[in-house]
Amino acid sequence: MTRESITPRAPLSDAPDRTAGVPPVSQPASSRAPLWATLIATFLGIGRLHPGPGTWGSAAAVLLWAALAHALAPPLRTPVVAALAVLIALIGIPAATQVARASGSKDPQFVVIDEVAGQLIALIAVPLAWKTFLTGFILFRAFDIVKPPPVRQLERLPEGSGIVLDDVAAGIYAFVGMQLLLHFGLLR
Repeated sequence: MTRESITPRAPLSDAPDRTAGVPPVSQPASSRAPLWATLIATFLGIGRLHPGPGTWGSAAAVLLWAALAHALAPPLRTPVVAALAVLIALIGIPAATQVARASGSKDPQFVVIDEVAGQLIALIAVPLAWKTFLTGFILFRAFDIVKPPPVRQLERLPEGSGIVLDDVAAGIYAFVGMQLLLHFGLLR
């Protein structure tokens, strides 16, 4: 080994080095979530709408379900919306996990796939009418915001599970509320 190979090289310019003492900026190995995860977690970008991305996600779920439900035969509506809610929750958990990790946030506000799953649960077995859709929307958003037990506790689950399952629980509360309102004839 020659002395030249271990001697530090002189700077390329005569300007003083202003980075001395400044730690290098560390970048995570992958600072971007995979495209599939971002598209699912933001519900095709709806989570980027402001204000209130969660409200936009819920509203989009109601509108899309209304359109799909009108195209289905009545006996298929309940099993299809239930299956969609389960499928969206199952796909939403890994997608939300990927996006949360990439963003460095426990529950990024632009992740709205959880609202979509919860909102669909609230609309299981409801008649296709503007009153039931509006009531289901309001009930779900209220339970999602207030987070009665165990909704808030589910939020503490790790990563995508905590992001999605608290909204699933809020959706179940809204579903029960909707069924009670329908049972007692308060939504005619």
